[in-house]
Amino acid sequence: MKTKLSIVALALSSFLAAPAMADFSVNIGAIGVMPDESSSNLNVIETVAGLPSNSTRVGVSNDTQLGLTFDYRMSENFGLQLIAATPFSHDLKVKGSAIDGLNIGKTKHLPPTLMAQYHFTQHHTFQPFVGIGVNYTTFFSEKVSTDLEGALIALNVTTAADDVTLSLSESWGLALQAGFNYQLTERMGIHFMVSKMAIDTTGKVKVNGNTVQSVNVDIDPVVAMLGFRWKI
Repeated sequence: MKTKLSIVALALSSFLAAPAMADFSVNIGAIGVMPDESSSNLNVIETVAGLPSNSTRVGVSNDTQLGLTFDYRMSENFGLQLIAATPFSHDLKVKGSAIDGLNIGKTKHLPPTLMAQYHFTQHHTFQPFVGIGVNYTTFFSEKVSTDLEGALIALNVTTAADDVTLSLSESWGLALQAGFNYQLTERMGIHFMVSKMAIDTTGKVKVNGNTVQSVNVDIDPVVAMLGFRWKI
């Protein structure tokens, strides 16, 4: 992680050293998060449910929200972009074995991302770009599903009086990006970008405050946005 952040810091410092151009733009549109998840196995649940070892993992659903990104063009070729959005909401489910599809719960998250971009300027109206940056993701409003609560009661792991909760740890990771801006008028245009973000978290199911199942989940989503661009 330190190596990844050092690469991003070097890129940002190089771009900040570029001659100032002071060109600000705002992009508004639809932004989608499409997880390419992988996870460790739900070993405790496998044991108490009598399932084959290493037969289960965690799946994360897609979501689309309102995207709002801010561009600061420092020179003809170099710029910064801050990626923001309204909170994403994801369902968490079991993948694999006889309980495939069992709802674990749901969570919301915000993944603000700062990108250092290089813009190719051979064409005036169509300008592709690439970027590298750092992503921070915070999770909140985690909630265990009634399906999981019922399954834990049926397996005699919990009772109806127990407090079952879910928590997900925050994440820092590398982000890569490619996209283009297409100018329609002097101040308006179309913005498209696609990013690959490293989002890694540890999920914990707790009963009365005690962790009964911990799982590492690499969400690592593809994030894509299409919207309108306004030059300020």
